[in-house]
This record gives sequence, C-alpha cells and structure tokens, in this order.
Amino acid sequence: MSDTRNKRIAVIGAGSWGTALVKLLSGTQERVGWWVRRPDTIAHITKYGHNPQYISAAQFDVQRLAMDSDIHAVVKNADVLVIAVPSAFLKATMEQLVPEELKGKTCFSAVKGIVPETNQIVGEYFFDHWGVEKKDFGVICGPCHAEEVALERLSYLTIASQNPASAKAMGHALNGRFMKTTLSDDIYGTEYAAILKNVIAVCSGISVGLGYGDNFRAVLVSRAIQEIDRFVKAVHPIDRDINEPAYLGDLLVTAYSTFSRNREFGTMVGKGYSVKAAQMEMNMIAEGYYAVKCVHALNQKLGVDMPISEATYRMLYERIAPSIEMRLLSDKLA
Repeated sequence: MSDTRNKRIAVIGAGSWGTALVKLLSGTQERVGWWVRRPDTIAHITKYGHNPQYISAAQFDVQRLAMDSDIHAVVKNADVLVIAVPSAFLKATMEQLVPEELKGKTCFSAVKGIVPETNQIVGEYFFDHWGVEKKDFGVICGPCHAEEVALERLSYLTIASQNPASAKAMGHALNGRFMKTTLSDDIYGTEYAAILKNVIAVCSGISVGLGYGDNFRAVLVSRAIQEIDRFVKAVHPIDRDINEPAYLGDLLVTAYSTFSRNREFGTMVGKGYSVKAAQMEMNMIAEGYYAVKCVHALNQKLGVDMPISEATYRMLYERIAPSIEMRLLSDKLA
C-alpha cells in the first residue's frame, strides 16, 4: 500500500465517525466506497448530499461516493477497509462476511472500543477471528471529534500500523486542508488508550452532573493519564511516550469536550438518570459504557491499580450512588 491513488478505500459504517472519515477521504480520493446499512439513508445522501442522521453539516460530492447497503459488494470492491462501526455492533456487522473476503486487504480500525463478546481490542479480534495479519492492520485514532471534522476545524489524527508504508499511505489519504496526521507503530497502546479515555470521560461527565468543578476534573484527568499508562504498560510493555497526542491528547478532548458522547452520557448519570434512561436519551452510542465492563473484566487478571475505572464500574454496573462513589474516589486522587 505505497500509494493510495492505486488503492480503493472503503468505509464500513455510517455513524458519526464513519461519516466524518468519508468526508475526509472524499476530499483526496477520486472514489470512496461506503457501506451504509439503510437504503433510505443512501437515497437521502444521494439526493441531498448529507447524512440525515449523523453529522448532517458534512456535505459530500456524491459523485465521489460508491455507496451500497450490500456489505459484500463494498468489501469486494475495496483494497483498504476502514472499519467505523460501534464496538457493540462490530461482531454482528463482521459476521455478515467470511474471512476469505478479507484476504489480501488492509484493515484500519476507527473503532474506539472493546469487542464486548470477546473482551478484545479490535486488532486482536481481527487477528484471532478473521485471519488478518499484523502487517495488514492499522488504527486510526485521535485526538479528534467527528463534529469538528464536519465543521472543517483544524484537527489531528494518529495513524498506527506496524507496516510503515500502510501508515504513511493512510495518512496521505486523510491529510487535507484542515486535517493533519502523525504516524505510530503502537497498534496495541493506541487502541487500549482510546478505550480507556472513554471510561475516564464517562467519569468526568458524572462529576459534571454532580456539580464538581474544573479544579476537581484537572486532578481527575491528571491521575487518569497515569492510570492509562499503568494499564497499557501491563498489556503491551514497549517504549512509548504517554504524553503524545494519541494518548494524552485523546484523553483531554474526550474528557472535556461538550462534543464527547461519553462525557454527555456520564453527565446524565451524574444528574440522576438511570443508565437505561441516559442511553435512550442519546441518539448515539457511548462506547465508554461497554468499555467499563470489559476493562474491569480484563483487569481482574492483570491487577493494575485503576481507581478511576473501578469507581466508574461500580457506579454503572453495581449501581453504587454516584454521589457516594465520587466522594470516595476524590479521597483516592489526593
């Protein structure tokens, strides 16, 4: 994959992040494949040039889009697949295919969550269940919100792959007037950090809902990056700078931004919404809710000191009152 001009790229998923990535790719590629689950959504985009459900501010040159509700057709006509469906639906989406359909293709994950059925990051899931080789896999991670991409605000992405040519080519495909990319070879650390920052963002949101201020959140996030560092060192101990944008930057934007779905979800819980009510109120998936449970299960084996993640688990899954749990957590953060 040395030159994206000779590679056909397709995006799997038409949620907010999938829509934002198609917006970026259609600015540099002559044609972008796009699996859109609902035919009526395809009809709307074809007629009006925007996704009616997600990031409707993003306008497309529809002549550059090869949309199809048949996932087999989209995969067949692509050399490079960008997977951008919520982790909760990834297994069901992928099981429409068979492993042979991915043979010879490069897969980039833009999924920011753990596959709940297997408790695996997307890379491990693709390696173990789909026969994808490490050289044919990569990760697209932040710090970056889909909403700001749609608004064409200057943004940054990190492209992680153990194949330097693949990372460089995908970076070239996503680079544009308002997007800059940096490269990494840390496919494990970037994925785990992207999952953990969603957990922290839920906790940050709960603190907002409870009325805690900026001073508390500054300490919460400072301790959170240390927690993330301990965890990624335990699962994949390589030399990495945890203060790089793919780790610290992604945490900051997700924990603080009003665009953050995980922060919004947490805020509702902090205000007294039940988990179910908060989920129903939101139109989009909060990956952090599912990640909390998966991280808790993984850490039962690892035994990493993770007071923020564990407190968030107790608030969401053991139904400990957020007001009580957050007060206990505040003592541990001192």
